[in-house]
Amino acid sequence: MTVGRIFITIFCICLISSWSYGQQKLNAESKTAKVFYIGDDEKSYERLVERYNTMLFTVCNNNMELAFDHWSSLLKDIEDYANISGLDLKGVKLWLNVFWAKDGTVDHIVFYPKPNSKNMNYDNVKLMLNNFTSTYQATLKSSTSFSHYGSASFPIFSKAIIGPEK
Repeated sequence: MTVGRIFITIFCICLISSWSYGQQKLNAESKTAKVFYIGDDEKSYERLVERYNTMLFTVCNNNMELAFDHWSSLLKDIEDYANISGLDLKGVKLWLNVFWAKDGTVDHIVFYPKPNSKNMNYDNVKLMLNNFTSTYQATLKSSTSFSHYGSASFPIFSKAIIGPEK
């Protein structure tokens, strides 16, 4: 074998290896579930927290009332969607971390039931939230993706008022 052939062979092996590694990394990023339990996939969760590092409060120009209204509106929309889906959330209490895209769509929801939450099959909640993320569109838009970590207790009694009708 000539030196040229050895060099070309080594170059091709390196090229294929680097392409394969890049594909694996891309596939790992794209395989992050839309909805999962807190603690189920720590690496994906850490990547989401890094990627969506702008907070809802910041997107709302540090206006606590506006941020609360958007959060309450999201929770009410989740509750309404659950009712339409035939899932009773009354008595459900969750820790939620929601990750929004710039356009206001929900990219991911990571959640876990609180200890004093209603006893039920939370895989049904996970499925409902997964379906919810495919249809939900917030009115809030941003120049960057953003997130919020909070708590939810259903039913939602707070009425969010966003806009001029305040």
